Amino acid sequence: MDIVDLHDPQRVNKTPDETVILFSSGNFIQDEFKVSKVELRLYLEKTDEKLGNYSLITSFVQTDKGSVEMVYDEGFRGQDSLKRASEFLTSNLGISGLILRSVISLRGKIP
Repeated sequence: MDIVDLHDPQRVNKTPDETVILFSSGNFIQDEFKVSKVELRLYLEKTDEKLGNYSLITSFVQTDKGSVEMVYDEGFRGQDSLKRASEFLTSNLGISGLILRSVISLRGKIP
């Protein structure tokens, strides 16, 4: 089961402009879910002359029972927004929070 947890799933119906893999060893267990990949994806949606690029940053978590893509952050975040978001997550134990949110979302959709 693949879940796109966004108000408008069409926003991510394309190849991301940039991707950062945070975890890909495939041997992490959260409850009954085997997590194989965690990544952040950047979608550049528009550009403002004064504010720069409007960034949609999503988290993507792949498990043995499906995947979840959901909004992590969005807005006019300036240059290197994906790099700053990934550095924040890895230095503040945020990856475990992303995994837990994704597992909860998957658990709610699995019959």
